[in-house]
Amino acid sequence: MRYAHSNFEAFVRPEKPPGIEGRSTWIIGSGLGGMAAAAFLIRDAHMTPSHITILDASGADGGALDGAGNAETGWLIRGGREMEEQFQCLWDLYRSIPSLEVQDVSVLDEFYRLNRIDPSSSPVRAMCGRGQPLPDRDSLKLTGKARREIISLILTDEKKLDGKTIRDVLSADFMKSNFWLFWRSMFAFETWHSAIEMKRYLARFVHQILGLKDLHTLKFTRFNQQESLSRPLATWLAEQGVMFRHGIQVTNVRVDTTGGKKVASHIDWLENEQPGGINIPANDLVFVTNGSMVENSRWGNHHAPAPVDTTISEGNIWQLWRNIAAQDSAFGRPDVFCGDTTKSRWESATVTTLDARIPELVHKVTGRDPFSGRTVTGGPITIQDSAWLMSWVVSRQPHFKNQPEGQMVAWLYGLFSDVPGNYVKKPMQDCTGEEITREWLFHMGVPEDQIDDMAATGAITHPCMMPFITAQFMPRSAGDRPKVVPDGSVNLAFLGQFAETPRDTVFTTEYSVRTAMEAVYTLLDIDRAVPEVFGSVYDIRMLLQAAAELQDGKKIPGSGLVHHLTVGTEIDDLLDRYGLI
Repeated sequence: MRYAHSNFEAFVRPEKPPGIEGRSTWIIGSGLGGMAAAAFLIRDAHMTPSHITILDASGADGGALDGAGNAETGWLIRGGREMEEQFQCLWDLYRSIPSLEVQDVSVLDEFYRLNRIDPSSSPVRAMCGRGQPLPDRDSLKLTGKARREIISLILTDEKKLDGKTIRDVLSADFMKSNFWLFWRSMFAFETWHSAIEMKRYLARFVHQILGLKDLHTLKFTRFNQQESLSRPLATWLAEQGVMFRHGIQVTNVRVDTTGGKKVASHIDWLENEQPGGINIPANDLVFVTNGSMVENSRWGNHHAPAPVDTTISEGNIWQLWRNIAAQDSAFGRPDVFCGDTTKSRWESATVTTLDARIPELVHKVTGRDPFSGRTVTGGPITIQDSAWLMSWVVSRQPHFKNQPEGQMVAWLYGLFSDVPGNYVKKPMQDCTGEEITREWLFHMGVPEDQIDDMAATGAITHPCMMPFITAQFMPRSAGDRPKVVPDGSVNLAFLGQFAETPRDTVFTTEYSVRTAMEAVYTLLDIDRAVPEVFGSVYDIRMLLQAAAELQDGKKIPGSGLVHHLTVGTEIDDLLDRYGLI
């Protein structure tokens, strides 16, 4: 497997690997990574689709790309992924998947046209003071010290960050900035999360600094990501002949590690609580989604809190990884990620409106009609003075295909779910959906004598507690995540947010698809390059624009002297173009 920077190979159809007709594949997990692996096996490795089996413990495909419910009892969204044009592997996949919404075009075509016609932007990136825009939201409020810390972290060798947290490498100066407020609420970072992941995000998303204040660099699907991303992919795979087997709890993959090689030889599972499994010939392939950020997700309802379930039992995906990892150190250290759920959990909630009052409130706060069919919040609006550090999102409506006219769906989340709220004096994790709605309405500026009635009769809200939602951000060291294809592996690869591939960032759809592409291309020696991670950190134009943004448009110190030294050069032109001198 190799990387490529150009589009020289982007449209190449790889040759069929020798002997592929006689090979089969078992994929554990029907999330985006697992389904992407199946798609690449069909499209690029020419594997017979009926030779591909996807095993999943749940009854639905898509993993974290979810969306369920109904208009009567309320819609359900655990979360939503933010996307951008520089997700090279994601768009490489979806250029080949037919849209379910527009005839004779791909999902990529559909997504591109939608975001060209209705580009994303946030009218109010942050708010405070009960419904008021954050007064200094147009400034990142970075001191010179904080800017130097950002640059230093980007340049630091990852090996020197093993086991370190964000607060180990970034000071209180940085934590007080709007940059951190916008960054953490956009990506769900906590101060105790991994410094390595923070470094990767800063380097990978230098170009996203240009959109921190208004989120214009983000792109979103037409509907929820189950209907817009997961369902088209699952439909195409099923039509090709891929076998989906739900209700299968895989408990172990036995691996022969003798002779310096690693060969998956048997899969153990539980089906209807009965043990089962299958022998795997050495010529066949096994792909494992190790770990899951939405494992143990539990729903509450309008009148009951979401329970916190941290149990890891046989059949749980974390226990599967533990069982595999016990066989060889190359398979990672799962407890680094799943061992402390107090640091990996937060809670979200889905609000389904029952009348016009809350939609009218959203219209008032954003200046946008939520029923226009166009972008509303354009990403999260963060409530700066919320004790829960609550953010809220209203995506394009309808957010579900079957959502009736006049009904709005909003999504809320709080990064601090274990502290009392400002209006509801309880931790978010102990609150019913109605109580969470009250807290949101309070911060939206609803008069206090109207909050309780509006929350009780104006919406149905379902909270969702996710104990592992940021497990992938836990402080780590080299080897804690297994390589996508471990050294010496003959037929075994890992997929998803807890497999290790260089430079790219977890908690993204791109990461899931990239690990799938690398796994297939490596094990089958596909003669086509994997697209390199977008390198905005190596582009002087991007760096200069980001530098200007970090300084809130202020000229660089000593710009007159700099101009004197660079006059008549390309550097001088770039510095002038981006407002630095």
